[in-house]
Amino acid sequence: MGRMRKWSLAAVGVNLLLGIPGIVPVWLLWYFAANWPLAALGLTQGEPTENDGVLPILVVGVPVLAVFALVWWLANRPVRRRAELAPRVYWPLSVLATLVPTFVLMAVL
Repeated sequence: MGRMRKWSLAAVGVNLLLGIPGIVPVWLLWYFAANWPLAALGLTQGEPTENDGVLPILVVGVPVLAVFALVWWLANRPVRRRAELAPRVYWPLSVLATLVPTFVLMAVL
């Protein structure tokens, strides 16, 4: 197996593994979007029991998203240097590989 292929598979593996805990930030983003901006536009219906406002989701969501984004970037940075893929190919594939567990969970449920 070539060096490029080995590191490309490592990149996919790292991002698939990061995608498992990444389900939480994706859910938080969807919860925020569905209950406030999209509900205000009439595209979704807000949760009827949601009466706390935006502050609790921001207090919880922003740190969770920030920590996940930092861990994701720090994990991908060394792999990106070793994988001989162009950045315009590597980063979108990494994002898609990270989202695969979320898509699988959505399809199953």
